[in-house]
Amino acid sequence: MKKPSETTVFVGVSGGVDSSVSLALLQEQGYRVVGVFIRTWQPDWIECTWRDERRDAMRVCAHLNVPFVELDLEKEYKEGVADYMIREYRSGRTPNPDVMCNREVKFGGFLRWALDKGADYVATGHYVDRLVNENGSVTMLRGNDPQKDQSYFLWTLTQEQLQHILFPVGNIPKSHVRKLAKKYNLPTAVKKDSQGICFIGDIDMKDFLRHYINEQEGSVLNAYGEIIGTHNGALFYTINERHGFLIHKEFKGTNDNPYYVIAKDIENNTITVSQNPEQDTEVVTSYRLVDMVDNQNIFSVEQDLEAQIRYRGSVKKITINEFNSIQKTAIITFSEPDTTIAPGQSVVFYKGRTCLGGGIIA
Repeated sequence: MKKPSETTVFVGVSGGVDSSVSLALLQEQGYRVVGVFIRTWQPDWIECTWRDERRDAMRVCAHLNVPFVELDLEKEYKEGVADYMIREYRSGRTPNPDVMCNREVKFGGFLRWALDKGADYVATGHYVDRLVNENGSVTMLRGNDPQKDQSYFLWTLTQEQLQHILFPVGNIPKSHVRKLAKKYNLPTAVKKDSQGICFIGDIDMKDFLRHYINEQEGSVLNAYGEIIGTHNGALFYTINERHGFLIHKEFKGTNDNPYYVIAKDIENNTITVSQNPEQDTEVVTSYRLVDMVDNQNIFSVEQDLEAQIRYRGSVKKITINEFNSIQKTAIITFSEPDTTIAPGQSVVFYKGRTCLGGGIIA
């Protein structure tokens, strides 16, 4: 194994505190580091923010006296993330843009480019831990800080990719990362964490989609099929959502319980809502997964695992059935029904802290 002084790491510097501290830590550990700002596509109707982020990334690299490079991955982001997201919503599914951003941009285009340029590793500021096993394989673990763990967004990483990725802050609590930023006198030490759609920024998903999908008023139905309100387009809603549609006054009732989306009909442009989703939703426990990744090569039929269906979601018990490693599909069965699952969502498998991979609800 190479010594740190002989190892080149290209660090994705986003202009945020996590990637800044990652760069500083690797430099302190003796690695040959290069700061890389990834430029991605941004709609022309959104106020430009990437130049501000690039400026902060450059300031950090200058402060640490490390090389700075800008990498243009606009095409990869537009086609692999934005277009995919719009296409999925038009089909009535609920994709996760952060999952696709990691797959197509950070550990797709960036990783391929870095290795081609002679890097041994790329590194990011993700809160994910990494363990190198005796046989040389790499295990991806939940981040040390439970409130910041981002392994859910990285389930698509394969063993081949994990061999070339470092997560310097993955075993450090966020509060300590802030202290390290101050210790290194980084220009981003007090900068707030970014929010919103991956790389695009703080914008509501529906506001983004309205620029690419026409609104079309439709009916809100109750569990009996009665029209009780209106909405702006079934494509914009996801299962278990409770905002953005109008319930007629006479159907609001005397209680303040919210209505939740329990079904949607794209062809007829209707959504069905209920104040008692568990009672009014058909009981389903088995789902088909596609595009599966098994980064530890352990998946087998009838295997019991834990799973998450959303970021920071509760851990659920599942069983894998009919796993097909060639087609990358499987049927999974939840030990208890869940009325919040929607097509397009990522299901991520765990065993304790170990993130094993995942798939997408078909």
